[in-house]
Amino acid sequence: MTKSEALFERACKVIPGGVNSPVRAFGSVGGTPRMIASADGSHMTDEDGNTYLDFVGSWGPMILGHNHPAVREAVIKACEKGLSYGAATAREVEMAELICSAIPNLDMVRMVNSGTEAVMSAIRAARGYTGRDKIVKFMGCYHGHSDALLVQAGSGVMTAGIPDSAGVPAGCTKDTLSAIYNDAASVEQLFEQFPEEIAAVIVEPVGANMGVVPPQPGFLEALRSLCTRYGAVLIFDEVITGFRLSFAGAQGYYGIDADLVTYGKIIGAGMPVGAYGGRREIMQKVAPAGPVYQAGTLSGNPVAMAAGLAQLRVLRDDPQFYERLNAKGDWFFGEIRKIVADSGVKAQVNSCGSLGCIFFTGTPVHNYETAKTSDTRQYAAYFRYMLAHGIYLAPAQFEAMFLSATHTREELSGALETIRGFCSEQQA
Repeated sequence: MTKSEALFERACKVIPGGVNSPVRAFGSVGGTPRMIASADGSHMTDEDGNTYLDFVGSWGPMILGHNHPAVREAVIKACEKGLSYGAATAREVEMAELICSAIPNLDMVRMVNSGTEAVMSAIRAARGYTGRDKIVKFMGCYHGHSDALLVQAGSGVMTAGIPDSAGVPAGCTKDTLSAIYNDAASVEQLFEQFPEEIAAVIVEPVGANMGVVPPQPGFLEALRSLCTRYGAVLIFDEVITGFRLSFAGAQGYYGIDADLVTYGKIIGAGMPVGAYGGRREIMQKVAPAGPVYQAGTLSGNPVAMAAGLAQLRVLRDDPQFYERLNAKGDWFFGEIRKIVADSGVKAQVNSCGSLGCIFFTGTPVHNYETAKTSDTRQYAAYFRYMLAHGIYLAPAQFEAMFLSATHTREELSGALETIRGFCSEQQA
């Protein structure tokens, strides 16, 4: 028995399913989760000493690679002054100023402890600002595990929310409406049915939790127009895309301003942190400035703020960073498309900058329904093959691959050859 297997056996006795987040489980791909002991640059090493080229990057925030020296030194220095105060600090102000300066349409920002908390709080602020109750989300877009957002769409876009998890009362989702990603008409139908009841439309500007599904031309623009027309708040969930596609996130990448935006662990360089922000008139509704209550004892933790500030300053101070990273992604995912096409394997390769994924289906993937046509058993075989060859991918079909600044051309070329080997094996 390996050390990872022994640790997982122990974990199963004291942790539900043996993991502290379901996405870490290997249930859909088979085998035992690798227990990671360390990470540096583009690699992770497990408890058994196996080293993997990492394409998960802690689910996105390790855009500079693991254990970046500037971030590490900032954390060490912050720890020397204490781990937590439960009081206001200069770093919180510096972080808020940096984010607001990077995102022109963000006037104010509130720090929280996770992406889930950021989304939950942004929706509450939108409801408090508009005085309305209903929200629109999209099938296949994940916005954290708060009750109102764990919703399955049902049989049509006009269907109100059905809880998608045990333990969520139906009443919690009665005001959650589901629409079809990349289908603005489905949103317009909801506005026509509830013209004065929808507080907000929340969307991942690039779908990254049903695999990677970029917005089709005109989709995000249509959402902006509809929200403006009906007086609803447009919320961009940038937990994945924020400071990843550009320094101004998806808003900057696509040139569209949302009213509220949520961020996750990338602003903490991987430490547990999140934030939401937006127009001043909305954010001033948040307590103690206004009547919308939201609080967090550890929000703006000084160590997390130090880590995040260090990472964001590196990104800010390198004018060509995103051009290089996105070009790397365009090349890498483009080469995967060529390999798939040459091999005859039925697969789609979707990407947007440094985000991408393979769907094992012959159907082009542009929303949740088409994503679900993927052959998850074939993905499981792909995952196991790549892991056996020293490449760590998300242990689930419907997740993204993340590139970092530390992935070299040589490493990526090696990964491409491994993918070529899998495709050849599938056609043998």
